[in-house]
Amino acid sequence: MTDPVAILASASSILVVDWPTRDVPDALARAGLEVVVHGGPGPEDYVAYEVVDGDVVERRTGRAPEQADVVYTYRPLDELPEIVEHARAIGARAVWIHSGLTAGGEEYPTGSWLADEDAAAARAIVESAGLAYVDSPYIADVARGLGGG
Repeated sequence: MTDPVAILASASSILVVDWPTRDVPDALARAGLEVVVHGGPGPEDYVAYEVVDGDVVERRTGRAPEQADVVYTYRPLDELPEIVEHARAIGARAVWIHSGLTAGGEEYPTGSWLADEDAAAARAIVESAGLAYVDSPYIADVARGLGGG
């Protein structure tokens, strides 16, 4: 499966490895996904995002999830092999890469552009691990389309 909407719609859990704005974990949580964010360099820097009484709240877990259907990453591409290895270890079916760039190469939180050669290299890393590759559209927009706020 390579359709971004179908990938997210069929998921129940997601590991977010960094994000450009809080919009990402909030929209995913509002879409009904179990969301865990790895927001720091340490092995204990994990936080769950959950909807409680209509608000998205954070709950420190201090550990990586044992399972996630999708791994979303907003990290430099040179970190991708390690992220893909972790995705496989927790049973993910897809890795969703977010560049935070426009087609002109400028930083933009919702931007999903990658140079053709970067996208091809990233796709090869992800797909060689047997996982589906997604690099666009912006994941929070897809989550909102699924009812995420």
